[in-house]
Amino acid sequence: MMLQASALMLPGLRHGFFTREGGVSEGPFASLNCSVGSGDDRDRVAENRSRALAALGLDSDRLVTGYQVHGVEVARVDRPWRHENRPKVDALMTRVPGLALGILTADCAPVLFADPDVPIVAAAHAGWRGALGGVVEATLAAMEREGAKRARIVAAIGPCIGGRSYEVGAEFAASFIAENAGNDRFFLAAPRADHFLFDLGAYVADRLRRAGIAAISSAGADTCADSARFFSYRRTCLSGEKQFGHQLSAVALTA
Repeated sequence: MMLQASALMLPGLRHGFFTREGGVSEGPFASLNCSVGSGDDRDRVAENRSRALAALGLDSDRLVTGYQVHGVEVARVDRPWRHENRPKVDALMTRVPGLALGILTADCAPVLFADPDVPIVAAAHAGWRGALGGVVEATLAAMEREGAKRARIVAAIGPCIGGRSYEVGAEFAASFIAENAGNDRFFLAAPRADHFLFDLGAYVADRLRRAGIAAISSAGADTCADSARFFSYRRTCLSGEKQFGHQLSAVALTA
C-alpha cells in the first residue's frame, strides 16, 4: 500500500508514496484512488484518503492538496483548506506539525522534501512541464525563505513513468536540450523514427543534484509498466480507456 524512501526516514517526519492498492474504489479507479476530481465516487475517495492518512498516523482532515496545473507556484500551508478553495499550485510547504502535504500523480513525479532541523517539509508535483519550468527550484527557494538550508534539505522522488515507457517526439526533446545541452543524456532513441524515450525521474533527480541539496532518494518504480500497483495516464491512453485514478504521496511533520 505504501512505499517509503531512505532519505526521509528521519525522526520527526512521516511520509509515504501510496500505491493503488488497499482502497475501496472499483473499476478503473480500483482501489486506492485518492483524486476527488477523477470521476470516482466521492465517498469512496474520502475513505481511500482516510486509509492513507491512517497509515501515516493522521486523521483524514489533516490532508492538504492543491489544484495541480503543471506550474511552479508554491503555497505555504498553515491550516487545512476546503477542497473547493484549494489554490492552483504544484507545490506545498509547511512548518505546522500534523499537516500532511499531498501530491496526486498518475505518471508525473511526486517529490517530497524536508529540512528536519528547522523543521519544514514540502511536496511538489513534477510533470515534465513543471520540472522543466523549475518547480523543484521554486520549492527549495520557498523553503529557504522559511529558514531551511539546502545543505540540510533531503528529498525523495516517488513512483513515476519510467524511461522505457515514456515515448516523446523530437520537439519535446529539443525543448529540454535547448534549456541545457547536457539534458540529451535523458533521452534514448525510440523504435519510431524521430521519437525518443525520456527518463523523467532521472531528469528530476539531476535538477535536485544541481540545486545542491543534502541527499536524494528515488523509488525507481515505473507507473506505466506496473498496472497492478500504479495508476497511469499514459497507459490509460494507450489502452483506449477514458478514466483512471491517482495515487497519493504525502509528507508531514510529527505533532
